[in-house]
Amino acid sequence: MVRRHELTDAQWQKIEPLLPANGRPGGQWADHRTVVNGVLFRARTGVPWPDLPERYGPWQTVYERHRRWSADGTWQQILAELQIEADATDPDGQLAKAIEEESRHRPQEWAVNIDSTSCRAHQHAAGAHHRPPRDFPQKGGGARVEADGREALGRSRGGLTSKVHLLSDDRARPLTWQTSPGQRGDSPMFVAVLEGLRIRRRGPGRPRRRPDRVRGDKAYSSRDNRAYLRRRGIKATIAQPDDQRAKRRRKGRMGGRPPTFDKAQYRHRSAVERCVSKWKQFRAVATRYDKRDYIFNGTLAVAAVVIWLRDIVQEPSEAP
Repeated sequence: MVRRHELTDAQWQKIEPLLPANGRPGGQWADHRTVVNGVLFRARTGVPWPDLPERYGPWQTVYERHRRWSADGTWQQILAELQIEADATDPDGQLAKAIEEESRHRPQEWAVNIDSTSCRAHQHAAGAHHRPPRDFPQKGGGARVEADGREALGRSRGGLTSKVHLLSDDRARPLTWQTSPGQRGDSPMFVAVLEGLRIRRRGPGRPRRRPDRVRGDKAYSSRDNRAYLRRRGIKATIAQPDDQRAKRRRKGRMGGRPPTFDKAQYRHRSAVERCVSKWKQFRAVATRYDKRDYIFNGTLAVAAVVIWLRDIVQEPSEAP
């Protein structure tokens, strides 16, 4: 019987080949499925690790497996494999859906949406040791930005917070992200988030790193960000704040032409807000309990894996 917040048989069959192989006698792992379901239960409910139900086994085993896989990039590797499969099975070979019915005559674009969200940090998230763990640094997506401060914790209006800067596709699925202290601005993280986008291909070929279009709100409207997109040949659909418009008007002809802005395209930016809403259904994401930034990134990756599994795996009862 599949309980709430646990993987179904179809979802488990999808990720089972991606998990590390069992060790030799004397050093074997506990049952992967039981432990993974324990990690998902904790991510979804946000309970303290010692309060995990007994059906998942010793809580120390579940926590240590999650900590280890967060450090060595196993969770991020699972997410990358799911993205590769989705990219390979998409009819157009892209992680985007059709823009609008009336625009079918135009080539389909690979568009990504950028935004950030603040995660309130619980008091238990503070107080990590200064020395990093032995298996740090972490590999894979969601890498820590050292210049942003220790453990990506900072003070903002909401108190102790962490901020997650993310890219999503048009199906409200997270592609890549970066964590920073809560007081960090959105615009300075624009380039770092886009540079972290890597969708590997099934077989030979370079990873897909350059989308056709980037959509963002007014927080990302800066001269440097727009110049970066122009250099890479990426279309920008970024709203411009009123003060930038007024400054350009005051300069008259010296202010230059206003940047192009497609309102119809901008409406699809809501996909990243829906992605954040899906992510924060996991209470360990909406409120950060992890002391270490790399473990919090592992929790984000676990939630992202579930989001992708729900979109990729079609349950037998849902089949046409």
